[in-house]
Amino acid sequence: MDNIAVAKEWFTLADLDLQSAVYLQRMKPKPLEIIAYHCQQSAEKYLKGFIAFSGARIRKTHDLVVLNRDCQRYNSSFIEIMDECINLTDYGVNVRYPFHVDLEERDVAEAIEDAEIIKEFIESLTKIKTN
Repeated sequence: MDNIAVAKEWFTLADLDLQSAVYLQRMKPKPLEIIAYHCQQSAEKYLKGFIAFSGARIRKTHDLVVLNRDCQRYNSSFIEIMDECINLTDYGVNVRYPFHVDLEERDVAEAIEDAEIIKEFIESLTKIKTN
């Protein structure tokens, strides 16, 4: 499979995570931790998709900062979305375990916004759209 096809697979899964996060906001009560987790997962998959698009080996990590730095090796403009990666990184692991994470609705609204920024940024570089 070529790099573009692999990237498309990553982006399709990433978009499903983001759509899930948006959909889950309708629940009452809102599953804040799960929404935040899907936002982190979306960003992680978009970053890994860009790494695949670039023809590189994808590191096994959930740390978006590490993945962002990997992406910067192929395009230095990834520094522009470092703040969004920092904001989302903790939602990949911390919200999945029985430790109290103090999230509010505004936190998940920001998480969705951060994930959407990452999606749009990577789509603009690769010209690959998932929907």
